[in-house]
Amino acid sequence: MVAFCSTRRPGCRAEDDDFLRAILAAGSRWVTVFGKSWDLHVREGLKVPLDENLQIIEESLDYFVRQGRHVIYDAEHWFDGYKANPRYALRTLEAAAQAGASWLVLCDTNGGTLPGEVAEIVAAARSHLGSGIALGIHSHNDSDTAVANALAAVNQGVRMVQGTINGYGERCGNANLCSLIPNLQLKLGYRCIAPEQLQQLTPLSHLVSEVVNLAPDDHAAFVGRSAFAHKGGIHVSAVRRNPLTYEHLPPESIGNQRRVVISEQAGLSNLLAKAQSFGLVLQKTDPAGPALLARLKQLEHQGYQFEAAEASFELLMREVMGARSPFFSLTEFQVHCGHRGETSTAIATVKVLVGDQEMLEVGEGNGPVSALDQALRKALINFYPEVAQFRLTDYKVRILDEATGTAATTRVLVESSAGSFSGRLPEPGAGNPSPVPNGQLPRSTRWTTLGVSPNILDASYQAVAEGLEYGLMLSRGPALGAAPYPHCALILAD
Repeated sequence: MVAFCSTRRPGCRAEDDDFLRAILAAGSRWVTVFGKSWDLHVREGLKVPLDENLQIIEESLDYFVRQGRHVIYDAEHWFDGYKANPRYALRTLEAAAQAGASWLVLCDTNGGTLPGEVAEIVAAARSHLGSGIALGIHSHNDSDTAVANALAAVNQGVRMVQGTINGYGERCGNANLCSLIPNLQLKLGYRCIAPEQLQQLTPLSHLVSEVVNLAPDDHAAFVGRSAFAHKGGIHVSAVRRNPLTYEHLPPESIGNQRRVVISEQAGLSNLLAKAQSFGLVLQKTDPAGPALLARLKQLEHQGYQFEAAEASFELLMREVMGARSPFFSLTEFQVHCGHRGETSTAIATVKVLVGDQEMLEVGEGNGPVSALDQALRKALINFYPEVAQFRLTDYKVRILDEATGTAATTRVLVESSAGSFSGRLPEPGAGNPSPVPNGQLPRSTRWTTLGVSPNILDASYQAVAEGLEYGLMLSRGPALGAAPYPHCALILAD
């Protein structure tokens, strides 16, 4: 943990600056101090002469060094400052080094510098300061080059790289550590973290997404669900023979996994690979293969699209192969919407059959889908208590035939996630749908289901119901009568 602050205020001694004293009181061994590098900011931001800014930098850092702290100096706007006035920008670094800073970090605060410029300017700084000064890089992503800029700086001798998990940060974000770490360690040969830690990179990315309440980026490099996804039959067939044909590194090395994407264009190779990832045995000569391809083509013609809803595809595959025994079935449902004062309300009534028992329940929500979800959970919870941990985390609607207006067919995608879990498990829904001890799933577990209908509520029910069914299958294993999971022992390592 590193305490962080700016240099002292103008017209105030470092010892008397409340912010510096508060940072000192934090008790961290390391302190990061940022200061002005760009003459424009000195004149128009601090409103002090250029030489006084140098004094501010040196006195602020010296204050912490004299108190026994190790200091990292973040040279704010350094690349813009260098391009505007290289001599002065270098003098600010000299002042920080003179005060005893352990690291000088060059910041591209506006994120507008390109990799070639970064390499050239870092090389100039190293030449001026000498090899005894330890340099760092802090890059923003406003030009979509933050990771490339950091790598360019490392190639010029920089050894501290600042960034954030998933690139979260101001404006367009900071350099993404989930891309930088594997690039540095697996591509350039630098040891950043232990190999076993590197294998937790993808789960870490998902955990941080959950903490900040943002949906994970499925197309993120290295850690995204699509980073090692294969769709074309030729690609899938080649990857099954040798992953190096279409993968730049083993997905397992960063905690990710290979994923075969299914669509109308899928060939038998895709189906065989998906069946294997689902723990199902499907041979080339199995008649279920052509039957599944025909069903897939028929459903996609109706508007289904399984590329983004692998949980629904697994349920479809199990159904065609005779390995799906639903946990429940719907007899009927009704939804009523209205207003209570200024608040929208919805009440849903569902009649659900579980085994030979029929349950009638009512649920209330702020919208029809929420009410349906609540009613369905109330009907199931006495039979399947684990539904209490499932969460509906995303809901998307796509109009498929826009010309028909409100009578259009709609496609609904519902993303569900699990509740709390103490332990480590691979993420299901992309090749690991194994039963989990005690019905608990890790909170990072996500799965997506879909429904298609001219009636948006009917499409929503399909997606919500399949989401609950799939979650039950993950936590309990397939329902009675379904095919067993041959690889379930892998899930019990912890």
